[in-house]
Amino acid sequence: PRCSSSTCVYGIQYGDQSFSAGFFGKERLSLTSTDIFDGFLFGCGQNNQGLFGGAAGLLGLGRDKISIIEQSALKYNRFFSYCLPSKSSGTGYLSFGKGGGSSSAVKFTPLADVSQGGSFYGLDVVGISVGGKKLPIPGTIFSSAGTIIDSGTVITRLPPTAYTALRDAFQQGMKSYPSAPALSILDTCYDFSKVDTVTFPKISFAFGGGTTLELDPTGIFYAASADQVCLAFAANGDDSDIGIFGNVQQKRVQVVYD
Repeated sequence: PRCSSSTCVYGIQYGDQSFSAGFFGKERLSLTSTDIFDGFLFGCGQNNQGLFGGAAGLLGLGRDKISIIEQSALKYNRFFSYCLPSKSSGTGYLSFGKGGGSSSAVKFTPLADVSQGGSFYGLDVVGISVGGKKLPIPGTIFSSAGTIIDSGTVITRLPPTAYTALRDAFQQGMKSYPSAPALSILDTCYDFSKVDTVTFPKISFAFGGGTTLELDPTGIFYAASADQVCLAFAANGDDSDIGIFGNVQQKRVQVVYD
């Protein structure tokens, strides 16, 4: 919308108040020697501030019409998958189109509509289990605000009612380990520096359509150091805030969007 002659600018702000502003460009994008997209629209950031870390850029995988998913929809039919590595030294992948293939082990849950809508992918969370026991969380706690899956959010955010139930059940199963100070938004931390092996309750999420995902251990703990290992979940400010299934909980899982 803000163009003078052939020069256009853009600005975008994210939920954590990070922002990017710069020039809005158009270019031929070549992903492979045969997958070429003419007139690909993208932002060239001139002023990027916030929690971007050492990132060279942001790849828009949402449902907005200028995301790479929508701009390549005729070729890939909005089908993509990724696997996030569990360590910074590990290798993951991002695959566009069904040709990259998803394994037959993939279990699907229907995408849900969320009130914020827009470019988000909604998930229908129907329950959480800790140590094989379903937590006593009323279904309305998840359904009223809704949940999105977001590869760009680190820690999963739950309605406070759901988080409290999860934390209490997890703490019950971890009573034999010494606690450690809280780490930023993570309030349930342990000191594992004097133990060789750690036994902990498994956590699984139940989604609409009868799909259950048991989290990988790397999706349960966030380790700052051996003496400060924290439960990798946090509470939203209010039960009415939208929940977010973040990237720590997606590690070592093939995540497919169709």
